Amino acid sequence: MNTTLKCNGELVNVDGHNIHIYRTGNIGTPKIVLMSGSGTVAPVYDFKILYEKLSKNFRVIVIEKFGYGYSDIFDSPADIDTIVSTQRKALEAMGENGPYILLPHSMSGIEALRWAQMYPDNVMAIIGNDMSTPLTYSAWTDEMVEKRIRLMKFATKYKLQGLLCPLNNPCLTKFEIKQHKLLRKRNAFNICCINESKEILSNVRIVEKAGYAKCPVLLFASNGKQTKGHWSDAQKEFASIQNAKLISYDCGHYIHHYKSNEMCEEIIRFYNSLDR
Repeated sequence: MNTTLKCNGELVNVDGHNIHIYRTGNIGTPKIVLMSGSGTVAPVYDFKILYEKLSKNFRVIVIEKFGYGYSDIFDSPADIDTIVSTQRKALEAMGENGPYILLPHSMSGIEALRWAQMYPDNVMAIIGNDMSTPLTYSAWTDEMVEKRIRLMKFATKYKLQGLLCPLNNPCLTKFEIKQHKLLRKRNAFNICCINESKEILSNVRIVEKAGYAKCPVLLFASNGKQTKGHWSDAQKEFASIQNAKLISYDCGHYIHHYKSNEMCEEIIRFYNSLDR
C-alpha cells in the first residue's frame, strides 16, 4: 500500500489479503452494514454523510471489498458466493456477528440478496440504497458487459478517473479529501472491479435461481436519471414481488449524498417496525 495512505478503520486478513473495515456507533445497538456499489473508489468516505447520522442509533459498519478503499487490490475471485463469504469472514474476524441490517448501494444489492439467501439467520433486513436486483439486469447482454469493461480500461489508460469518479461529498475534511483523491488514483477501474463486471451476469443468474430474500426489505429509489435502462421500473417490480416499501426521491443515484436526513428517519422508523 502507498505509504501516503492512512486508513481510518481497521485492516483484517482474509485468505492472505487485507480487507478494510470501519466501525462507528455504540456496541450493543443494531448493526447496519453499508455495502458500496460497483467502482466506488472510497466507500468509507462516500458513506460518511450517512453513517455519521446513523451512528446515533446504530452500530454502523462500512466494509470495503478487495479493490475498494484501503483494501488490497489483486486478481481476486468475483463469483458472488466468494464475495459474500469473504465479507462475512472479515466481519467475524473482527468479532462482529449478525444478525445484520444490510444497506447496499447500487450493484451490491445483488450481494445483499445473496447474503440473505446463503445466511438467512445472519440478515435481519435489507435496506436498498438505489440498489440493483436481478430484474435490473434482465435486458443486459454479454456485449453490454464487454462494452463496460472496455470503457473501464479506456478510462484507466487515459487517466480519466477524475471525470468518471468525481468527489461529491461536502462533509469530508481536507485530510479525507486528499485521501479520497489518492484512493481514486489507486483504485479506479482496477482488476477487482473488472472481474466483478465480468461475473455480473453469472452472479445475477445464481441469485435469481435461488429466489428472493425472505426478510423485510425497504427500498430507497432515485429519479433514475443517472442509471441506465429500466433500473427504476425494475425496483418497482422488485418492491411488488418482495412486498417491500419503496420510497422515491427526486435526486441522483447516490441518494445518501442528497437525502441522508430523510433516509435516517425512514431507517429508524423501519427498524422500529421489524418483528424482532
